[in-house]
Amino acid sequence: MIKDSKGTTSSSLGCLHMITGDGKGKTTSALGIALRAAGHGFKILMIQFMKKGWNYGELKAVELVPNFKIVQFGTPDFVDKNNPLEIDFQEARAGLNFFKDEIDKSWDIIILDEINVVIDYQLIPEQEIIILLRTKPKNLEVILTGRYARKAIIDLCDYYTKVDSIKHPYQQGIIARKGVEF
Repeated sequence: MIKDSKGTTSSSLGCLHMITGDGKGKTTSALGIALRAAGHGFKILMIQFMKKGWNYGELKAVELVPNFKIVQFGTPDFVDKNNPLEIDFQEARAGLNFFKDEIDKSWDIIILDEINVVIDYQLIPEQEIIILLRTKPKNLEVILTGRYARKAIIDLCDYYTKVDSIKHPYQQGIIARKGVEF
């Protein structure tokens, strides 16, 4: 429930979600919320940072879901946190600019997938995201995902979910599997 300026509650959209941690399932959780919302006819935009060029299953699946769009920014390569390339900065900025262009459009939910990693890698200043979250349209629900969530952004959020890795097949040498990890 969201409190309006008069202190009354409503069930309208407008909350901020943080899904972070070192465990598997952050993007999957955001996709689950989006799928539920799509079932109610809401319009969802997922902006994926640092994920362009991979064959993610969700890209094919959303083609079957009305009012759900995914746009990717990044390169097929992993970003070196200690030595990011100029293209990494450019792609992160392009994703953020796309968010700025879309924030006032008719979306009900916007997912900023892996935005926490982008901030942690200093590809985009944290303060820029904070300003956008504080000034977003009142009824826009925003979901932020990725490891390394910053306290200042967590404090803005209405939901804070931490996904912990307790056990994962990767620890036994099993690599990422199509349909499960991507």
